[in-house]
Amino acid sequence: MAAIEIGIAFGVRLLLVLLFLPFSALDKIINFKGAVGQAREIFSSTSLARALICVGLFVEIVMSACVLTGTADRAAAFVLAGYCGVTALLWKQFWRPGDFWASGDSKARNLFWDFWKNFALAGGFLLVVFGTRADTVRLFLADPLSSTHPYTLAQP
Repeated sequence: MAAIEIGIAFGVRLLLVLLFLPFSALDKIINFKGAVGQAREIFSSTSLARALICVGLFVEIVMSACVLTGTADRAAAFVLAGYCGVTALLWKQFWRPGDFWASGDSKARNLFWDFWKNFALAGGFLLVVFGTRADTVRLFLADPLSSTHPYTLAQP
């Protein structure tokens, strides 16, 4: 039974980070030039765009690995939650295309759903950070680099 419980705990965390590690990170590596081009839509400087993609790669790989392994997973999940929020605000600006209320397919409505998916994912990461009870918030604030010890089983 312990193996199943640990497997489920790992599987849940894997589902949470799977978008970033390996998929988004691998896409940034394979299509680095395209990723820089997308970053240049927001930041005109190519150097800044490259630096941001490298920071994004670091966040996606290292923070995801920390969430998976339970190593400073609260801090890593906090960073990933912020990353989801920032990317939603910068690249999922559904209010910009101006076709939200148009009939048929709409770029704005597609961005709208992506925007909220980013924030929903941020909420999942914040569950790792703060837990599901109000009294666990102080645990994070007291020691933000602590681990939730996701693969430790409680003794009966």
